[in-house]
Amino acid sequence: MPQLRLALNQTDSRVGDLAANSEAVVRWTRHSAEQGAHLVAFPEMVLTGYPVEDLALRSSFVEASRAALRALAARLAEEGLGELPVVVGYLDRCETAQPKYGMPAGAPRNAAAVLHRGEVVLAFAKHHLPNYGVFDEFRYFVPGDTMPVLRVHGVDVALAICEDLWQDGGRVPAARTARAGLLLSVNASPYEREKDDTRLELVRKRAQEAGCTTAYLAMTGGQDELVFDGDSIVVGADGEVIARAPQFTEGCVVLDLDLPGVATDAAADGQRVDDGLRVERVVLSEEPLPAYEPRFTGGYTERLDDDEEVYTALVTGLRAYVRKNGFRSVLIGLSGGIDSALVAAIACDAVGAENVYGISMPSKYSSEHSKGDAAELARRTGLHFRTVSIAPMFDAYMGALGLTGLAEENLQSRLRGTLLMAVSNQEGHIVLAPGNKSELAVGYSTLYGDSVGAYGPIKDVYKTSVFRLAEWRNRAAAERGETPPIPENSISKPPSAELRPGQVDTDSLPDYPVLDAILELYVDRDRGGDEIVAAGYDRELVVKTLTMVDRAEYKRRQYPPGTKISAKGFGKDRRLPITDGWREQA
Repeated sequence: MPQLRLALNQTDSRVGDLAANSEAVVRWTRHSAEQGAHLVAFPEMVLTGYPVEDLALRSSFVEASRAALRALAARLAEEGLGELPVVVGYLDRCETAQPKYGMPAGAPRNAAAVLHRGEVVLAFAKHHLPNYGVFDEFRYFVPGDTMPVLRVHGVDVALAICEDLWQDGGRVPAARTARAGLLLSVNASPYEREKDDTRLELVRKRAQEAGCTTAYLAMTGGQDELVFDGDSIVVGADGEVIARAPQFTEGCVVLDLDLPGVATDAAADGQRVDDGLRVERVVLSEEPLPAYEPRFTGGYTERLDDDEEVYTALVTGLRAYVRKNGFRSVLIGLSGGIDSALVAAIACDAVGAENVYGISMPSKYSSEHSKGDAAELARRTGLHFRTVSIAPMFDAYMGALGLTGLAEENLQSRLRGTLLMAVSNQEGHIVLAPGNKSELAVGYSTLYGDSVGAYGPIKDVYKTSVFRLAEWRNRAAAERGETPPIPENSISKPPSAELRPGQVDTDSLPDYPVLDAILELYVDRDRGGDEIVAAGYDRELVVKTLTMVDRAEYKRRQYPPGTKISAKGFGKDRRLPITDGWREQA
């Protein structure tokens, strides 16, 4: 059987930074060449970053991407890497109109290309375009209609892009019809909890359907609200895992593969196969390589456990947002409660405690233990810490306005928000909002108060998970012989906004385990009120909870972006009207 050394570069890109992304491709290609690779691959849209969103509608950006691709091909050749075929994702445009989709000539394409000897020798577009959740690809792109096949060292390599594997039909069965020896899919698949298990089963299934070894190369890093967890996978035709890369880590997976040679009945160039795809084959080398001793035979990197995986995703998302946007430091209001404590721990892990600033802003209702817990958190983590009382500001407002009840409570939160934004302006830190998904769902947050900030690290984390992640982080520190960062009292005490004497969250909300279970059904799974009641929840409680969720839509629209870890986070995943007369019946 022919042999092929494949290099899968699991890398991170920054949207729009064509120069830096090109430089990374050159650097990792050089590394792949040093490992003796025969074929090198990079993730979906690695050259432009992903997702480019409405940048795809700017012809100037599309042309810049195309020019960067050609320049990259020339650069690789100039640096002695031209003989090595390199698969690179980028943003392209179609040359002809596609009446079937109502798209004119020049419409954007989510594309990939093979670079060889200073030229773009093969280019193709994603065939299946996702149009659900955070994806709007049918809004932007024209689908590809070819079955690209690269013949290298006597092996036919079928090529695909991300959704081409996630949907039935198209390039997977076409790869079998084309009698490919390897199916290589380049991807930018965002992270979700437990998606790694789904992804593994998908690749196993597709390898068996394609009838050949299948390599699934994934992106890593973060972009705005999305996190990419890597987890590249190579599976044999029998569905057995050959190699699996680490999660949330940049790196190069090099693998020696024994693959079938070119079949005598392989589909001819130009032949129509499954879904009407036209085979487009480029031959780089017909003859197999002389036999060599394999050096890279695969390996399975152990998966992170569920809590560590989510926590790592939150750290990755915040770190990417801070660094890629050119910020230097972050600012957090430290209340002594669990939410701000977890956000602080995430921030210290993401950008270093020396770049994290915390402010305790007590009022006359703040308990001594809360003030003490905030100071203890700072001591344990080493972040910068100061205390600024809001009492004088509060007294001045109350003397002028004479507020009572909820208005008086919310004033305290808004004073803290104003103070944080003032320090942010003065010192250049970005403010992190500490709200969790449970609070955002039911509107248990104050506009222009605890909702201020540039980023919400735990925006997509339910309160019950906040406690679990805090406990995991402390346990992980203890296992490493380190000081647990979060004071035990912040975890064990009843959650409270401390805006009035003796206040606790359960004065206004159900117990969090019950609330989160209802929210998970309504928000994440789109279950109706009657279905939730049928699942065993009190009807009155369900009606109250769903009403709070619906009425808080206008607040959520004004909350900062934050790391997405669930299948349906607030934002692009869940798009509901603010003005809405529909109410779920229960």
